[in-house]
Amino acid sequence: MIVKQIWTGNAYRNFNYLIACSETGEALAIDPLDHEKCLQAAKEEGWDITQILNTHEHRDHTGGNEAMVRATGARILAHKNAADKIPDIARGLAAGDVVKVGKTVELEALDTPGHTMCHVCLLSHTDRPALFCGDTLFNAGAGNCHHGGHPAELYKTFSGQLARLSPATLIYPGHDYIENNLRFTLSREPDNRQAQDMLERLASQDPNDAYVSTLDVEMQINTFFRLTSPTVIAKLREAFPDLPDSPDPRTVFLKLRELRNRW
Repeated sequence: MIVKQIWTGNAYRNFNYLIACSETGEALAIDPLDHEKCLQAAKEEGWDITQILNTHEHRDHTGGNEAMVRATGARILAHKNAADKIPDIARGLAAGDVVKVGKTVELEALDTPGHTMCHVCLLSHTDRPALFCGDTLFNAGAGNCHHGGHPAELYKTFSGQLARLSPATLIYPGHDYIENNLRFTLSREPDNRQAQDMLERLASQDPNDAYVSTLDVEMQINTFFRLTSPTVIAKLREAFPDLPDSPDPRTVFLKLRELRNRW
């Protein structure tokens, strides 16, 4: 499996992705908003884009579909319940469905509600797994739930699915928000040395050559995975004095998401 991360350079700080089969040159485009950059990257590599995967229905992820289909004839794949939100879906995906690219690439669809209720992530079936997570999981952060999502469902996705993946899983998010997200982590957990070191190392990184984290790293720097940290809980009780001394992880997650909404 060959992965090409494409930095759009737009105001929303989107990443697009091409996943290619090394034997056939067939490629899958994930959320190809900047269709021109995706098409140019595929041309340079000699790849043939045959499929488009939309992680969810928001326009900053689907806006390149029409032009990409015109240029390549690629089939559109998305969540099985997104047919009324994303035009011309050729294949609706449910949890456990496998997306094949050429002869060598298999990607498993995960049904990951929260940011929206029709969100899918793709998990590679490779020796070292990779997660293409759209707007569900960001480096050091979590997706918002403002436009068709629900924070309680996002918590279920984090705790019931993402946290159970292999720690070695590579994380490929839909946007570059790492610097701001690390600052939020440190506002909640100022003694998090790993987050501080990473912020110093990655401040003003070039998104054209972006750092790729792993789930293990996220467990250390992403406050939405650090729900039992004594510092996170103590700082949370400063913001929410009625919070119990030992709140359950779900409550911590929801309160963190509430704080992040206005941070």
